[in-house]
Amino acid sequence: MSNIVEPSVDPLVRQIAARVRTERERRRWTLAQLADASGVSPAMISRIERCESSPTAVVLGKLSAAFQLGVASLLAPAEGAQETGGAEEAAADGAGVRRGADAAEWRDPGTGYRRRQITGPRFPAEIAEIRLPAGARVPYPAAAFAFVRQLVWVLDGRLTFHDGDTVHELDAGDTIELGAPAERVFANTTDTECRYAVVLTRDAQP
Repeated sequence: MSNIVEPSVDPLVRQIAARVRTERERRRWTLAQLADASGVSPAMISRIERCESSPTAVVLGKLSAAFQLGVASLLAPAEGAQETGGAEEAAADGAGVRRGADAAEWRDPGTGYRRRQITGPRFPAEIAEIRLPAGARVPYPAAAFAFVRQLVWVLDGRLTFHDGDTVHELDAGDTIELGAPAERVFANTTDTECRYAVVLTRDAQP
């Protein structure tokens, strides 16, 4: 009789699953209610919560909009979860060293977009490094930008940024400070990777 080996689940997939479930239960929403609010099917939400599916960046954007949270919040540990790495071991009033090898990186299974969290949970702003592959396009609904202040800083390559009806071509070194929530698209229309940083602070509580 052969032994069946259960496939391992990426820790970030587990983290996203826990966060989505926590946010849904905090609002006392059923799967159907979250589906109505987000436009994501109940079956897909259920698979995400059971760690059976890794959500794409587009799905994360829809869920974050329904919760009125930034996308970064759904990639952060749920309340009560422990973050691993050097920063967690540092004293609350000391310097928290985060080694590059310890930084969690999430990869969008749909586009290959990669997001690496730079700051830890104690830092007052959220900073992430994004790598957007050539030809990739990631849209987000306006509600995904509610209650946050956000800056985008292009580090390498070119980013075509759709801010509502306005399109900005941003090159390395360029920054854009986002205003009122609007439908936005992060696109790489070149044949080389684009790398940019997102700096986010919470503006108000939903």
